[in-house]
Amino acid sequence: MFPVALAAETAEAAAESANFLQHVDWTRPTWDLFIVLFFIVAAFLYGLSLGRDRIIIILVSIYMSLAIVEHAPIVNNEGFQNMINNIAGQFFVFQISAFLVLFVVFFFIITRSALVKTIASSDLPGPWWQVLLYSILHVGLIVSIVLSYIPKESVEGVLAPLTQRVFTTDFAQNVWIIGPLLAMFIFKGGASQKKTRKVIEEE
Repeated sequence: MFPVALAAETAEAAAESANFLQHVDWTRPTWDLFIVLFFIVAAFLYGLSLGRDRIIIILVSIYMSLAIVEHAPIVNNEGFQNMINNIAGQFFVFQISAFLVLFVVFFFIITRSALVKTIASSDLPGPWWQVLLYSILHVGLIVSIVLSYIPKESVEGVLAPLTQRVFTTDFAQNVWIIGPLLAMFIFKGGASQKKTRKVIEEE
């Protein structure tokens, strides 16, 4: 069922992509264009420069931040939300800010702790195609999470149908959340085996 739904979503997204590219006005940038450019630059340039294992650490930091922002009792407390609304005007602004801050904090904590040796399989950069896949998944996950906090009516009024289909629909958000986990599960074993083989060869 899931592969069929994924194929249908992919086909519709491809059709909407063609329509989106035909109507792009480079003289008047929109939020959609900004998101697309950010996605491409971050995934292909920034992501590829990090390497596979560092991106995995980033993914773990993203999941930890998401868990706190979504499920911490204080965040879901109505009184706390009302207080934030009185200070910031919109609670979703606090959610986005808290997620990004926690993400950065967790990333630096993990990279400077013993956990980095457990999460990262090695110091090797990894196959280029794995790095590219992880790059796309971690940038897409960040964009999807940030957009998920913005009120639905605001998203529908600003973003094109293509952008909404790729990042904000329930199906898309499930793909972005589950995709990196599947990738880490599938490729972790292969990376560990390659590391073991390299150590044996060096000995």
